[in-house]
Formats: sequence, C-alpha cells, structure tokens
Amino acid sequence: MTSIAQINENEQREIRGSLKKFFVEYHLSGLLKMCRAEKQKGHSAFQIFRYLLYLVFCDRSMYMQIVTGRYEEGFSKNAVYRFLASVKTNWERLTCRLSERIINGTIRKLTSEDRQDAFVIDDTMFTRTGRKKTELCSKVFDHVTMKMKRGYRLLTLGWTDGNTFLPIFGRLLASSTDKNIIGTRKEMDSRLLAGKRRNQAVTKAPDVMIEMLKSAMKAGHRAKYVLFDTWFSTPKSILRIYRECKLHTIAMVKKSPKVFYEFEGKYMTLKQIYDVSKKRRGRAKCLLSVTVNVLDNKNAALPVKIVYFRNRNKKKDWVAFLSTDTSLSDEEIARIYGKRWEIEVFFKACKSMLHLSSECHCLSYDALTAHVSLVFIRYMFLSLQQRCNTDDRTISELFLLMVDEMEDIALCEALLIIVEIMLQTMQEQIGLTDDQLTEFVSKFYERLPVSYQHVLRYVA
Repeated sequence: MTSIAQINENEQREIRGSLKKFFVEYHLSGLLKMCRAEKQKGHSAFQIFRYLLYLVFCDRSMYMQIVTGRYEEGFSKNAVYRFLASVKTNWERLTCRLSERIINGTIRKLTSEDRQDAFVIDDTMFTRTGRKKTELCSKVFDHVTMKMKRGYRLLTLGWTDGNTFLPIFGRLLASSTDKNIIGTRKEMDSRLLAGKRRNQAVTKAPDVMIEMLKSAMKAGHRAKYVLFDTWFSTPKSILRIYRECKLHTIAMVKKSPKVFYEFEGKYMTLKQIYDVSKKRRGRAKCLLSVTVNVLDNKNAALPVKIVYFRNRNKKKDWVAFLSTDTSLSDEEIARIYGKRWEIEVFFKACKSMLHLSSECHCLSYDALTAHVSLVFIRYMFLSLQQRCNTDDRTISELFLLMVDEMEDIALCEALLIIVEIMLQTMQEQIGLTDDQLTEFVSKFYERLPVSYQHVLRYVA
C-alpha cells in the first residue's frame, strides 16, 4: 500500500444534498415513472437511478466498492444490469423532458429575451471493445481521424444560449449498411419501443436529425436557429429543416464540387461564386457576402446568405457560412455560429470526466442507450450548478472539485502523524521529560530499518 485515502465526509454529504435538491426540484421520480422505468424485483427504479448518477462522483466504481467492503446499497449488481437493460424504459424521453424543464423552468429566467439561442447538432465516436458480441456494433466512419472505427456514432441534439449547453437527445447510430454491422442483432417487434429503438439505430443520420428536431419541439423546446458543421450542411437537410421544422439554419458549408447554388441565374459551386465575385479590399476578415438560392431535386428554391471569411489558420484560404435568415449581418452570422463550439466542449467533458466510453461494458443496445442518458443527466446537473451558482469555473473544474475532494495522504505522512500522536500521548500520560523523550526516540529510531529512518528523520 502506497497511500492512505482520506474521505471528506462533509463534502460528500454536500454533493449528495445538491443531487437530492436536483431530484426534488425537477421531479425526477415522476419523470422516471412517465418514461416507464419500473422496478422488476426488490428496490425501486429510482433508488438504482440515483445511485448510478452519484457513482461518477465517488472515488471507486461499483465493483471496487463491493471488493473493498464500501458498498452500502441494498440491491445487487444484477439489479443494476436489469435496470439498464430494460426494454421498456424510454430514455430519450427522459433526457428530453428533463432538459425542457431545466431550460424553460430555470435557464430562460436567467437569460435575456434578446439573446440568440439555438439547437446544436453534431456527432462523436462511441468506440467499443468486445465489438463482436456488442449488439449492433458497426464499422463507422470517424470524420475526425478520417478512418473507419468500431463502435457507434453518437448523434446529439443540444440547446445553447451561448452560456449554458444542455443535451436534449443522444442516439447511438449503427451503420445503415448491413455488411458493416459486426455485432449481434436481435429481432424485435417493430411496434414495441425496443424494436423502434433498433430501427432508428440503423437509420441515416440526416433523417434522424429531422426526427430529433421535431420531437424536441413537440416536447416544448424552442430555439431561433439550428447550428451544425459541414458534415450535415447539405442543401436537402437545410431545406427540410426550414420547411418541416420552420427553423432557420446557420452552418459551415463544405467546398464540394458536387454541390451547386443558383447565383445570378447560373448554377455554381462555392469556389466558382467566390472566383467571379468582387471581394472586399485590405485585410478584412469578411471577404465576401452574397445571396444565392438553395435547390433540391425538385428545383424548389430557398434564398440563403453565404458569407466568406478569411481562414485564420491559412490567410490565403477562406471558409464559408450559410444562413437561411438573410436579415442577419455578416458579423452576427459568425457570432451565432461560434456557439456551436459548446457541443465540442460537451463531448470532451463527457468522455474525459463523466466516463462516457469507459464506464459501461454491457453488450445490450438498450443498456448502452441507458448509459448515454445517465451521462447526459450528469452533465445537466453540473451545467445547472455552474449557471445557477454564477460560478466562473468550467464544467471540468467543477467535476474535479466534486470527485477529488482532498488529495490522498502519503504513507510517510501518515506514519509521521501516528508517531507524533504516540509521543504526545506518552509525554502526557507517563510524564516523561523532554530529555527522556528524546532519548526514547533515538533508541526507537536505531531499531528501525534504514529506509524508515530516512523517512522519519525530521521528527527527532
């Protein structure tokens, strides 16, 4: 043993109190019942749910708590596995309803009506080990490393006002191509929730994105814009969001030779529009701003504004942003799009701090869906703590403060404390003088190994 852990019970009690207040204020017990999270045996679903949410703030996993004798809950690990793998619990509805209560019940009261809020859509890799036995595990393309990886794409819809980011939906997408699915597949009745969940997992991301936006607005969410990067900014997706969801889009558009826009009566790519247009002189950050028409296969046009900005990483290059709200200024388009970065911070915090990829090793797709929702709710709790307490620290700093309350005491420091207490007790109880105590310590040290003499040398 190299260290002796010291747990600050007061701070642990404070964390539990904050979580309890979070549960009561947003009626999580009732939400669980609404989403059909019901107990199967013994303890209630809410008790297991509460423990799993708190688990990330402990210094040990459930397995290590059981091994070290620090596990105090009344239910077994099998009860936890049954809870996670339940095919009846609608986890997406839980995160959607909870985020709606937080946003409309708390965050909007702290936000000016003039502030531009937005939905943000992006995906990240959710890699898995034991992939051949994991349900619906697939070969999916990671557009960060530009390589195929094993796991899922975690498509996420979130809401932001520029200060606070809250996740609304998270869905693990497998490959829509059968030959790329390397994990097991279960046949489920498509009329049941479990069957619908698995059918949605193999649906293409643009269709899932539209379905997420519609479900979020039906649940009471609202925002002024939809933000996403180049991977979703196809003309078809932009037109569907505008027509079916009645929302404006601000997105970065890719320099594709296959995507055309109608400009001055001609069909041109982004590069062709840039080449034939007159640019602004000097070192202006905004090089060009034009209004074009976005076309779909039926040639139905939608006027949009495309703004070209100088690429700060390559001064001779440019990046382009598209906005379906043509009344916005060039600078306002760039400013609003900058809020999209918060979803990248969210992904980083979930993976590094909240154990998104490392905590759950279940093979069931239902259990993985439950785990993603639990991680999202943990982030909601931290984000709410930061916003309501007007705390300038980041989500990561708040998490580390909750997890790492105090540093472990090293073995040498613990031995020093024990020896000092022993000497003080001997002097008080036996009545030894300072000379007698010094002589006792010297003889005591002479009998110790040389390594311990070196460690405790400054007590004498």
